[in-house]
Amino acid sequence: MSSAYVRLRSALYRPWLLATIAAVGCAVLLLSASFGLVVHQVQQTEIEQMNARGERFLNRLEQIFGQLRESVDLLDEQALRGCNPAMITALQQVGFDNRFVYDAAYNDGQQRCSSRPGESDGSELRAPDIKGPTYSYWLNTTTQPDDNLAALRLGRGPFTVSTSRGHLTDVVDLAPGGSLLVVLDRGKRAVPVLGPVQPWPPTRDWPPPSQQPLVVTRDNLVYRMFTKSPDYQLVLIAPRTSLLPKMNGALWALFPASLLLAWSVGWMVLQLVRERRSLSAELQGALRRNELKVLYQPIFDLTSRRCVGAEALVRWRRPDGTLTSPDLFIPMAENTGQIREITDFVLQQLLEQLGQLLRANPHLYISVNLAACDVMVPRIGRVVARLLAQHRVAAHQIAFEVTERGLIDVVVARDNLQALRDVGHQVLIDDFGTGYCSLAYLQTLPVDCLKIDKAFIDALGHDAASSGVAPHIIRMAHALQLRVIAEGIELEAQALLLTSEGVNYGQGWLFAHPLNAHQFTELVTRGRRLAGRRIDDEA
Repeated sequence: MSSAYVRLRSALYRPWLLATIAAVGCAVLLLSASFGLVVHQVQQTEIEQMNARGERFLNRLEQIFGQLRESVDLLDEQALRGCNPAMITALQQVGFDNRFVYDAAYNDGQQRCSSRPGESDGSELRAPDIKGPTYSYWLNTTTQPDDNLAALRLGRGPFTVSTSRGHLTDVVDLAPGGSLLVVLDRGKRAVPVLGPVQPWPPTRDWPPPSQQPLVVTRDNLVYRMFTKSPDYQLVLIAPRTSLLPKMNGALWALFPASLLLAWSVGWMVLQLVRERRSLSAELQGALRRNELKVLYQPIFDLTSRRCVGAEALVRWRRPDGTLTSPDLFIPMAENTGQIREITDFVLQQLLEQLGQLLRANPHLYISVNLAACDVMVPRIGRVVARLLAQHRVAAHQIAFEVTERGLIDVVVARDNLQALRDVGHQVLIDDFGTGYCSLAYLQTLPVDCLKIDKAFIDALGHDAASSGVAPHIIRMAHALQLRVIAEGIELEAQALLLTSEGVNYGQGWLFAHPLNAHQFTELVTRGRRLAGRRIDDEA
């Protein structure tokens, strides 16, 4: 583990700094997500409103043009010509019978009469905007201030009928700055029917290849109303208004909630780090006050049931008698670097307590767990060499257990483990099967033994998904000429099944609970199995 990484970890291991980083990061993430969500919802609402407005306009235009065509067809089919009382009556009758016809007029170039005498928008004095084989259309009346005279006018022969602007807008209002356009000349020209003149075309690559009615550009929403006529198309166009006014309400609701949640996350991180820092300080004091105790979990030969060694376990009993779980303080010690002191303490304690026993029993060994920080550097080799020389114990009687998760860099770990093995120490892979050590890496690692995790032992004999893992590990270990230790054996049936599978050694409460140094010495010297007391009962 590089010194730069250690310095960075130490710098970050400060309650207020970590809490601030967590709160700020959470706030940025939540505010960004809130802003993005609000923008998406506002844009989606805008699009949905434009779609609805376009559909309503299209329905109304279809109704209006349908009535205008029917009305002008009816007038053109009758035999009446000229501005006589019968013609006036016929024109007024058309306006009376059709809701969307505001004015009906006759104009043969010499005579002109209307269903509304005296009212005129002057559209008959200019050429139509669209002149088809049957109908002519006058469209550009948007500058007329009178809503009734600002009309769409449809003509056939000498007859024209018109609808007022109010008939177009009574169903739906235009968006501010929006326009209803008639697009002519195959999309090259747009005439406003309602609203102001709009720049046309709205995009450089108009018309777009998509056949979707709604086209969203950077500045506008353009709703295309496809018609059967190749001469013209109807388009509803509205500028995209600023999102901020529409977002204000949602932001006022989401932003405070995001900030409150971010503050809560920061507070929880602060409390957690303070708790860990407090635990770290207590652990440092426990090391000084010798509150940590080393217990020994015996390891037995499954065939002869003879004790061949033990795994050194560290336990922390506080002055008030309570035990702190290793699952709590060991990971914390790994994060703070205190695990090195704990490992050195365990080595020193076991050699002081069991040095004489190990010298008297050369076949006996004690295994010590190594953290990732000691697997990745050669420090532990120098420490154990000094202690072994001091207590005159052989190197092969101290084994080192490493977990798969501790092999951060397999190449570096291999070199450091090989250095330990070269001086006589055994190397064991602990909890095998729960990490990420592949068979390819395992073949290259200097390993003497695999320890099968208790979870796979518990699954033996059960119809569970993991029941076949232990036999597979055993066969793999045998193929690599490695010894196998099964952890957590609690039943005689498990021991017998493992023996039949060729497992060499085992440990667990079937044989003995973790023992103190005196009990373990008694177990070895008297050659009998001790039930021992549970860890919770150890002083």
